[in-house]
Amino acid sequence: MVPAPRASVDGDGAVGVLPELWVPESGQWLSSSTGRIAPDGYSWMQAVHWVAGSGLYQPRRHRSSGLRSFNATTVYVAQLLAELSPCFPGLGYLQRRTGLSERMVEYHLAALRETGLLAYIVKGTRKRGEPPQASEFARMIPVAFDEALGIRTKHHNQDAPAYTRVMTGIAEASRELMARLAKLAARKVRQPQSKTSSRVVAKGARRGSSGTCVTAVSPGSRCTPMGGSSSSVSTAGGTSLPPESKLASGQRKSPTPKKSKVKARSGRKLNAVGRRFQLARELTQELDWLRGCSVPRIAWVARHVADAGWTVTDVRAWLHFRGGDVARVRRGSGLLAVLLSNAVTILDTPAKRAEAVAQWRAAQEAARRHRIQQVRAQRERFEGDWEAPRSSAVTRQVSQAFAHVHEVANGGRNHDQAPAADALSEQGLVDPQFDQMRAQAEGELMRGVTDLIELAVDAMGREAAERIYGADLVRRARQLASAARSSLMTLTHR
Repeated sequence: MVPAPRASVDGDGAVGVLPELWVPESGQWLSSSTGRIAPDGYSWMQAVHWVAGSGLYQPRRHRSSGLRSFNATTVYVAQLLAELSPCFPGLGYLQRRTGLSERMVEYHLAALRETGLLAYIVKGTRKRGEPPQASEFARMIPVAFDEALGIRTKHHNQDAPAYTRVMTGIAEASRELMARLAKLAARKVRQPQSKTSSRVVAKGARRGSSGTCVTAVSPGSRCTPMGGSSSSVSTAGGTSLPPESKLASGQRKSPTPKKSKVKARSGRKLNAVGRRFQLARELTQELDWLRGCSVPRIAWVARHVADAGWTVTDVRAWLHFRGGDVARVRRGSGLLAVLLSNAVTILDTPAKRAEAVAQWRAAQEAARRHRIQQVRAQRERFEGDWEAPRSSAVTRQVSQAFAHVHEVANGGRNHDQAPAADALSEQGLVDPQFDQMRAQAEGELMRGVTDLIELAVDAMGREAAERIYGADLVRRARQLASAARSSLMTLTHR
């Protein structure tokens, strides 16, 4: 349905209604195209904007799928193609630039081919086991565009194909329209944000008072203005120029809100529900036994303390007071509900909550020091040269001697017996064995280890330990153990 060329463009101005734009699949190749190759991307975008605003493209008359009209997204895709030289786009490239799916990109390319704006030079292929090949297009200006604006063309070579003809002139009545199309082509089209395509509804051409057809290149008509009407402006489906009042300062107003308003909105004060969810999210992040629990459920469990103004530190201090320092539970939300019962009643003032937080932090510091002491003692024990006696008989004799001395020191049945050589001889220990124990304890004391002497003091008392190891050795061991418990001193050996 391509209109036949006019015999003359400078006649009486009577113009017939242009037929709709539709190029069948057989005419979408460069060799069979009736249009002409666009000299550059700028001239081609003039034709694209004219097609977008003409309303001559009605694909639903020929097929039931695909686009309903030539919309603003199609113009944006055409703008991307105008930047390529040669026009060799891949579907993946257009998907990244437009954010559309592969099928929607194919629909827009089909719309450009069916309106005569694109023609195949080489069609892409998809073979199994080989990478897909992109199609190469030629940017074309359809015959309907030349007919509508009264553009004169000619061939430089009579033997050249029809698509190589060039523009030589334009009708005087179409110069203003061509200037408006030039402004649209020079301006970059932004990517449409809405997912729904803008529909261009084509209405019937209006008839003038003289009986001739007055055609406007707009979504409201389908005829060509040959009478010089100034109302024939291409709107290109939403790409119209802004009013002069908005361009008085030389800058267009940005549709995005200002940063200051966005920051003020993001920093707004939370309501009661927001505070509940905030406290629940912090609890699931800081308490190991609440990891993986549902935040809305924890927010419902902790709603009372959140409404009372509790922070996550206050909740942790209360859980320490209730004995909630557990490693793993079966149902975290249920345990939290039990532990938080009566929390608001007991800690009903900020002063009480502050005191609970102070006690919790003191307990945390004490536990930290205890862990440091345990690690230090374990490291010194394993890094030292002392080895425990392997003989079970020696270990049994030492235990019996310690038990006997402890019984005598505490007024047992042998309290009247002197814990000297006679008592020790009854247990099978002689003086050389005591000398060996003293030498072993003194050697460990030189390395900073006081386990044997402290064990004797804890089990039998200091007097009994002094009878075995000597008062000087026990005193030195006690001083060394007291210094080792201080966080300001570190003991080691060479």
